[in-house]
This record gives sequence, structure tokens and C-alpha cells, in this order.
Amino acid sequence: MDSGLSDDPVALKILIAGGFGVGKTTLVGAISEIKPLRTEEVLSERGIGVDDIDGVEAKTTTTVAMDFGRITIRDGLVVYLFGTPGQERFWFMWDELSYGALGAVVIADTRRLTDCFPSVDYFEQRGTPFVVAVNCFDGAERHGVDDVRIALDLDPDVPVLLCDVRSRTSAKEVMVTLVEHSLRTLTATG
Repeated sequence: MDSGLSDDPVALKILIAGGFGVGKTTLVGAISEIKPLRTEEVLSERGIGVDDIDGVEAKTTTTVAMDFGRITIRDGLVVYLFGTPGQERFWFMWDELSYGALGAVVIADTRRLTDCFPSVDYFEQRGTPFVVAVNCFDGAERHGVDDVRIALDLDPDVPVLLCDVRSRTSAKEVMVTLVEHSLRTLTATG
């Protein structure tokens, strides 16, 4: 007897966005079950005067197209992760990367909080559900989620959480929070 349900796999797409050097590549690598596809290149002289490396002077590479990872939730349900490039000169790719996305994670670095404004603005303007994950860098001053929410002028329903993008457990918490928030948002607007 045909149940009417499709046996086709369901694929969810999640974007990982934020400023240069906030930990997008690291988050994808921490949670992906496959070796992530990375399009990192060595920083070159072409970026001098174009890319702002204040606060991340030790960074030697940058994502020039995207990072890609995968998480299998269960048979027939897969999550694809797409890490966006952080520098303004690569933002033209965001429209293609965001097409069909369930939602996005905006990673914030409180040492350079203004770097995540373009990501927040991008997803707000498109009505894409997103969460803000504050990457708690070693040695950085800690700020509470309410302070970050106020500084970013976020709507009260946008989840903000503290995380360590190097930790698989922390990255998993960020992803679960995003999926739950996206489902609530889609249910409320649908």
C-alpha cells in the first residue's frame, strides 16, 4: 500500500555568516561529519588596504568562495552547511549561497562586533531566520547575551547564544537553536 510519503531524502541548507576571522570555517569544521570543502587562500598583498585585519593580525588565510560541510541527522535527513566569505569584496556570492536556506548562523566576535552588522542586515532584509552565536575567543572580554542583543539592535525573538566554535558540542547547540528558531518563524509566518 502506498503511504503517499516520498522516500526522497530531505536536505536542509544552513548558512554560516559573519565578519572576517570570526570562526565560520572553524564552526563548519567542528560539526561536519565529512572533511569540509574549504576555499581558503593565503592572504596576499591584494588585500592590503582592502581587508580590515585589525584584531586578527595573526590570520594568514581567508575564505574566498565558501566552506561546505554536511551533517546527517538520520536516514533521509541531511543538513548542508555553507560558510560565507567574510570580506565585503566577496559578498556578491551571498545571494547564490543563501538561495533556499532554512536559516543562518551569524557569528559575532565582541572584539569587532560591528563586523557582523552586514550579516544581520542581510538576513533581516530577506526575512531569513537567523541566530547570533557569539564566539568566545580566548582572552576576549566576555559580554552577556542581553548586552550583545542591545549592541546589535536585534529583535527580541532572535536567539543570541555564547559559543566556542571549536567545540562540536557548542556548534551542535548553535545548530539546534537555529533549526528550532527557523521552524517557529516559518510556522508563525506560514
